[in-house]
Amino acid sequence: MENAANSAAYTSAQNADSQDHKRRFNMGSVLVTYKVFPEDIVENFDDLKNKIQSIAPEFSAIEGYGEEPIAFGLKALLVQVKFPEDKTGIVDEFEEKLAKIPGVSQAQAFMVRRTSR
Repeated sequence: MENAANSAAYTSAQNADSQDHKRRFNMGSVLVTYKVFPEDIVENFDDLKNKIQSIAPEFSAIEGYGEEPIAFGLKALLVQVKFPEDKTGIVDEFEEKLAKIPGVSQAQAFMVRRTSR
């Protein structure tokens, strides 16, 4: 009987999530920074930001924007987006959607990191 009590309290990686079915398991998130290159020099990115907001998947969250000078007045828009980590392929899918926005020459994910928040 003592061995049964000890084995019931033992938790391995394989059965860790089965120990408490009432507790909600929270997955982490993936934080992705995209660099969006406009076709021409842009003074104000507000219109592009609105277009990006409109194509963002419903389960994602745009965390912020930034600008990066490229050359001769050309700037790239940096877009930081949070996705749930259990969605596969979403980073590339969103990158493809960004590149198809009128006025965008290309988009690329250049930083991807996992976060627990």
